[in-house]
Amino acid sequence: MAIRGIRGATTVDSNTRAEILSSAKELLVSIIKANRIKLPSIASVIFSVTSDLDAEFPAVAARELGWNDTPLLCTYEIAVPKSLPKCLRVLLHVNTGKKQHEMKHVYLKEARSLRR
Repeated sequence: MAIRGIRGATTVDSNTRAEILSSAKELLVSIIKANRIKLPSIASVIFSVTSDLDAEFPAVAARELGWNDTPLLCTYEIAVPKSLPKCLRVLLHVNTGKKQHEMKHVYLKEARSLRR
């Protein structure tokens, strides 16, 4: 068993608590479904948001989904010119027997443009 990383990103329609939490939940649930992850196997989650999203911590969405024993961290990204606005990213670490190349990274909405 190893710890593997799964990346994900989405965009948020507006800088409101409701929109940030809704988008974060959609992304987390999509990652869980795509990778068939059981909650106890999640080692930790790092969230990052662009500097234009400050109405709520996206980690609150994980807590509302019941991820109460999972270590969570939220960060702000530096403001890079021409970067994707209102973007929420996640790096989920999971204990698994799968190989890294078997992990399915999930990009939703405008964040699909970040990956092929």
